Amino acid sequence: MASIREILHFYAEAGVDAALSDLPVDRFAAEPPPARPAPEPREMAARPPSQPREMRAERAPAPAPTPASTLNKASVPDDAKIAMARQLAAGAATLEELHEQLAAFDGCNLKFTAKNLVFADGNPQAAIMFVGEAPGREEDLEGKPFIGRSGQLLDRMFAAIGLDRQSVYIANTIPWRPPGNRTPTPLETEICRPFFERQVELVNPKLLVALGGPAAKALTSSTEGILRLRGNWKQHLTASGQQIPVMPTLHPAYLLRNPAQKRFAWRDFVNVKLRLKALTD
Repeated sequence: MASIREILHFYAEAGVDAALSDLPVDRFAAEPPPARPAPEPREMAARPPSQPREMRAERAPAPAPTPASTLNKASVPDDAKIAMARQLAAGAATLEELHEQLAAFDGCNLKFTAKNLVFADGNPQAAIMFVGEAPGREEDLEGKPFIGRSGQLLDRMFAAIGLDRQSVYIANTIPWRPPGNRTPTPLETEICRPFFERQVELVNPKLLVALGGPAAKALTSSTEGILRLRGNWKQHLTASGQQIPVMPTLHPAYLLRNPAQKRFAWRDFVNVKLRLKALTD
């Protein structure tokens, strides 16, 4: 017959770690909070008598109102930079003047971290303009758009439809490289927008090709992603009211990371070739 020690050992191995009473106990029920000990007589004597909640609320100091000038203080310099950018861009009568105005403009913080201003490349008299988002490392070093690996792929895409850098005009919506190739902030985009829109207006191309989602959104004001936008003709409205057809397509850098998507870019470029031929013949 098993001894008491052996029985207890068996129960311990079986997971029985609490004694049971004759009455059932609901162990899932929440235990009542421990009773607060009664204060000592000395403590009650030292504690001030409690006051009504209304009186305590009246004595609480009200927070000082925040002046409206403080609330709008952060936005005023940004609005001033955008307004200055619009004024300078509108006053440029030629691409050379726009380049000079942009080089002298200190309203965008990207200028102080970039090595060079990346304005444009190609033929300003071209009938077609290709637009990217912002320069990369190689572009920042050389001061020209699309000259790195993505630029080499773009050159091959040009050649596939009978174009080259002498027959197109290439620019970016942002002329300075963001640090670490990060995405430009909405404020940086808005500050640079007047110069970019004036650049499009001065080039006055018959067709625009948006390389990537940010460029497509800047040109068309669409909120859709590039995979939905690509392959569908959109319109860019200039400040003078002129409408220019826009073909959104995939960015060459995206195609380098996703080679299987090149077939879609090829379809877009063939579409561009046919539309350009129809407009220039």
